[in-house]
Amino acid sequence: MEVIKDERLWKIAKKRAGFKKHLATYIIVNGFLWAIWFVTESGEVDVRHFYNAWPIWTTLGWGIGLAFNYVSAYHSVGADDSVQREYDRLKNDRK
Repeated sequence: MEVIKDERLWKIAKKRAGFKKHLATYIIVNGFLWAIWFVTESGEVDVRHFYNAWPIWTTLGWGIGLAFNYVSAYHSVGADDSVQREYDRLKNDRK
């Protein structure tokens, strides 16, 4: 027996599941990079020590992409509805 899926909900679920995978990968990879940096860095750890932290660039850069992915997955759910409303408005204007 095949279950009929609501296409809109299926699309939202796929976006959210994709975000969760992206987040898990981000945490694992960046955790690994920070661990490498911490182990290979010599000297005592103090505030000045973190100014030379090279993993900050991957953490920040990738974090920006992750933030956009989050917004797309959780806060643009109504975007399809707004496109449909705009299309309907344009269609009614032509009549």
